[in-house]
Amino acid sequence: MSYFEAFVLALIQGLTEFLPISSSAHLILPSAILGWEDQGLAFDVAVHVGTLLAVMIYFRHEVVSLLRAFFASIFNGDRSKEAKLAWMILLATIPACVFGLLMKDVIELYLRSAWVIATTTIVFGLLLWHVDKKATLTDDEYQADWKKAIFIGLSQAVAMIPGTSRSGATITAALYLGFTREAAARFSFLMSIPIILLAGGYLGLKLVTSGEPIHIGFLMTGIVTSFISAYLCIHFFLKLISRMGMMPFVIYRLILGGALFTFLLIN
Repeated sequence: MSYFEAFVLALIQGLTEFLPISSSAHLILPSAILGWEDQGLAFDVAVHVGTLLAVMIYFRHEVVSLLRAFFASIFNGDRSKEAKLAWMILLATIPACVFGLLMKDVIELYLRSAWVIATTTIVFGLLLWHVDKKATLTDDEYQADWKKAIFIGLSQAVAMIPGTSRSGATITAALYLGFTREAAARFSFLMSIPIILLAGGYLGLKLVTSGEPIHIGFLMTGIVTSFISAYLCIHFFLKLISRMGMMPFVIYRLILGGALFTFLLIN
């Protein structure tokens, strides 16, 4: 890996982690088109750290408020809306954890093909378009109950299929349940914190036990680049969807999926 490759891959990860356009669809492009080798576990950990820091710092006030309310609900019986939201985010994380443990090997063996990624990029893009068009856009994230949390959590579990997009699936589910676009995005971003933390911890443990060599320069490039790009992505995405909705991302997904199919058919 060169510093240029590290920069490009971290930039892709940071931009696509929170946009509903599928990070896996983008990350296969450099290897498929340019022949770049796998970046390795250490770099995967680095970009997870960068994107986790971005979402936690951007939503730092909400994160502090939710954590305080969560612990207050345990020790003091707090029943505030912040405490409820914290529990709903935790509940929404469970399906992906269970699905990941049960289906990780199946996904790695059978679903990480470029054909699957191209197909899911288009299919879930069309689903996002349909749901966004029909959405009532009435509720905010504080109106999530346990049924809605489980439903959005199941969509996050389905998003482990490459090409689906974690943010795309969870935002689509929240829109279907009546959330406003901004509330759907905020709930999706907040529930990304525990899942990225768990994924990064899992990769970190694998890295420690693997004995893989670590290149500090590449790691710092990955952390800094993914942090900056993810932070800016969250900021501008929240502003954009209030004015333009999800259609720009739907169109982009259809173009990307079509480009992937074209590339696969001519090679």
